[in-house]
Amino acid sequence: MPSLQVLIVDDEPALRQILSNTASKAGHSVSVAANGEEALQKLNKGDIDVAICDIRMPDMNGIEVVEKARASGIDTIFLMMTAFASVDTAIDAMRAGAYDYMLKPLRNEDVLNRLSHMADVIQLRSENEALREIVQAQEDESCVMLSPAMRQVERLISKVAPTDSTVLITGPSGSGKGVVAKSVHRHSQRGGNAFIPVNCGAIPENLLESEFFGHTKGAFTGASKAKRGLFLEADQGTIFLDEIGELPLNLQVKLLHVIEDQQLRALGSEQDRKINVRIVAATNRDLQAMVQEGSFREDLYFRLNVFHIPLPPLEQRIEDIPALLDFFIRKEAIKMGVDASIKLTDEARSKLIEYRWPGNVRELQNVVARSVILSENGVIELADLPQNISEIKHAHRPPMVSGQGTLKQQLQSFEIAVIKNAIRDAGGDRKLAAGRLGIGVSSLYRKLEADSRE
Repeated sequence: MPSLQVLIVDDEPALRQILSNTASKAGHSVSVAANGEEALQKLNKGDIDVAICDIRMPDMNGIEVVEKARASGIDTIFLMMTAFASVDTAIDAMRAGAYDYMLKPLRNEDVLNRLSHMADVIQLRSENEALREIVQAQEDESCVMLSPAMRQVERLISKVAPTDSTVLITGPSGSGKGVVAKSVHRHSQRGGNAFIPVNCGAIPENLLESEFFGHTKGAFTGASKAKRGLFLEADQGTIFLDEIGELPLNLQVKLLHVIEDQQLRALGSEQDRKINVRIVAATNRDLQAMVQEGSFREDLYFRLNVFHIPLPPLEQRIEDIPALLDFFIRKEAIKMGVDASIKLTDEARSKLIEYRWPGNVRELQNVVARSVILSENGVIELADLPQNISEIKHAHRPPMVSGQGTLKQQLQSFEIAVIKNAIRDAGGDRKLAAGRLGIGVSSLYRKLEADSRE
């Protein structure tokens, strides 16, 4: 059950103490108010999820507290307390904007059941949009990869997804780190809850803490209303911290505390709040080098790098290109409202497979989108491709070898490079590539599998 920020409002100290202890033991963060004025001061910050409020109080009764809170735009859920003889008054409180009421004397079990129900309501409110995005992602991002490198990635995903382990995904820009992160979430026990992606490099540094952890009303100039923050939006689900290497050092410290303690404090709040969030991070930077130069905290690096999933560039998994081409043609055609049965001519497909794709999968998708727009009569021809791709001169590129390692290791690297060039020249057809090389298909697969394990 998600942790709630709960306010107990009652003029009886004993009842405040009992309810506070009950809610705290259940894992909720609790504050108290002895009267309506004090309650409104705390509610005005905007970080209270549920207020358990007595109706009969001196000076300002519970109905007036609800009315003034609603007039101020406060969306806290009110759970009213009343004696049996005042049920009609409790109904008046619900008309004023309260969610429900409980009859005194209160039973701890009833209070906890109501709070559990309130947590479900709040969770549904904040996750509807995120759940729609999850469904869309499941429909849009299911492309079967054939390369040994990506089969290894899929194996790693299948191993780590059912756990709650923090995951670090590395790879060049555009290689599909976000897709891998969504797959980890989708195949986890949190798959039905929120997946919140965050580009750490796209948020201004002065807004990062507020965006991550939220703020109360009036926490800083311009904070005209409370904000929950991305970590709270991801409670019970997964937060994907893309471009984690761009996070400034002061936020790295606070992120480390959130990971270690599983609790946070919004800007302007006086209460820590428990959360249950899985963290998946990604970067195209060398975090180990950043640790050495002092721009990334070593303790945070170790916390994030519990389970590492490396993604190779598209150039190193050319067997995936044919499937990606067909996948993105369908996806972009549907998005643009055109016939999804668009085909590539053999000449166009050959050039697309031969191209090196320095921008990786993202570049491939953009090229496909452009080509779909330019296509006529359901066919993408060579002339529909960008000039830098359509004018590639076909040539057998000499395999590159680093010159490092033992003679055996360098010969193996050369052999793999020859095999990958042959597959590229065969348009991704491994059987044809094996025939041209004079080896069996099983032998070709075995050599590629051995290379992907090293």
